[in-house]
Amino acid sequence: MSAKLSQILKLSVPERILLVEAIWDSIVLENESKSNYQLSDEQINILEEEMAAYAKNPNEGSTWEEVKNRVKNKK
Repeated sequence: MSAKLSQILKLSVPERILLVEAIWDSIVLENESKSNYQLSDEQINILEEEMAAYAKNPNEGSTWEEVKNRVKNKK
């Protein structure tokens, strides 16, 4: 494990969340400035299929709260 990663892992959970948010924001800004990211045809098809499935049955699946609880309980 690199020294930088081990330092990051010593941060508190809230600090690591802020770090992840900052990294994500930097990725978004970088992509916006390049504005050259394109979804593949396959990715577009998958998204369209998922949206059509949701439109047919919006109550199917789990809420975000249910998903978070399942993840938390897997510890």
